[in-house]
Amino acid sequence: MYNFDEIIDRKGTNALNTDGFRGYIFHAGPEKVFPYKDDEFVRMWVADMEFGVAPEILNELRKRIDRRIFGYTGVYTHDYYNSFSKWCKEHYDWSFPEEELCFTPGIIPALYQLTETLCNKDEKVLMNTPAYGYFLHSAEYAGVHVLHSPLKKKPDGTFDYDAIRQKINERTKLITIQRSKGYATRPSFSVHQIGELIAFCKGIKPDVKVMVDNCYGEFVETLEPSDLGADMVVGSLIKNPGGGLAPIGGYICGTRECVERCAYRLSAPGLGQEVGANLGLMPALYQGLFLSPTVVSGALKGAVFAANIYERLGYACVPNATESRHDIIQAVTLGSAEAMVAFCKGIQAAAPVDSYVTPEPWAMPGYDSDVIMAAGAFVQGSSIELSADGPIRPPYAVYFQGGLTWYHAKLGILMSLQKLVEAGLVRLPESI
Repeated sequence: MYNFDEIIDRKGTNALNTDGFRGYIFHAGPEKVFPYKDDEFVRMWVADMEFGVAPEILNELRKRIDRRIFGYTGVYTHDYYNSFSKWCKEHYDWSFPEEELCFTPGIIPALYQLTETLCNKDEKVLMNTPAYGYFLHSAEYAGVHVLHSPLKKKPDGTFDYDAIRQKINERTKLITIQRSKGYATRPSFSVHQIGELIAFCKGIKPDVKVMVDNCYGEFVETLEPSDLGADMVVGSLIKNPGGGLAPIGGYICGTRECVERCAYRLSAPGLGQEVGANLGLMPALYQGLFLSPTVVSGALKGAVFAANIYERLGYACVPNATESRHDIIQAVTLGSAEAMVAFCKGIQAAAPVDSYVTPEPWAMPGYDSDVIMAAGAFVQGSSIELSADGPIRPPYAVYFQGGLTWYHAKLGILMSLQKLVEAGLVRLPESI
């Protein structure tokens, strides 16, 4: 049985979680003083929790190390391509050549890689804002100019087509679209809405490339953005398509031209996808992909349940309990920092890992306010598992997602409500 109480000393290993967190997270030095000593923190950074790697994974790595030669290896086998391609064909009537399948270490590296690969420094990226902060960071890193096209300030947060038309010009090379709502309270975009925008942009400039951040949306609808003209679709394997089993990774799908350029950028020209490290993770990726539609359906059911509960208590929910859904995220506007903290305490208390931990707001890289995160996940950073998070700023909305089973998602929502009641922030009617 895994020992979750084991404390592993990471000091002196150049780990950002212990040796570099002051500079990386707080942009400060040793002068930064906290209410607790450094050794008293239990660091629950979602992407880097303080847990040792499972013995099974360590054993497989040791077996590989014992071979002593670390030469070029194929990124994946033909069996993996055949299984994945067959799945896409049966479920989405979409097929692609094997050479167009490309892996990336994660969604953030994919954003940086694609922006730098597709754009020259004298070109521009058109970005619908507000968007995930790393969209902007990737453009800044690549040295390309960003054209902001704010979403209309309406409840539906729709695209401002007039502004987009004005900003697309001969130097516009790439357009990025974020399917999910991020930390905004707008509805997430449907694949149909994204397809309409793609057709609109390509009608103005046919050679413009369109990249869609598909995180949290996979397997929610019967179509994906690539069915409606997206040149590239990127996402994370520790979200929907990994089914809770993929321990790491992201994906890039798209046209042959785009995927080939990305593959050359990731490895080297002439090598592309022919070589690379897979760390022996292919069985977990197979099984995670196989289970992901079932896992996503359970997460969707949990999100609908959350909306039904909190709407009846008077809280604004996006989407509401009856609206169509285009990703697994449920936003609940709670109206206060105290309510956000109580909600997240409930989600953490329902977690299979570290349920005894109390989440607290914390300064996070890339955000302009403290962020609270609740996630006791088997896979670090996995947000297809039961989790909730949000920035501590008005309108004080928390974003709930995941749950490997419907029953666990339901437990998490009920625990969040319990913590709100215990804190005196919610008074339950006789029936809701």
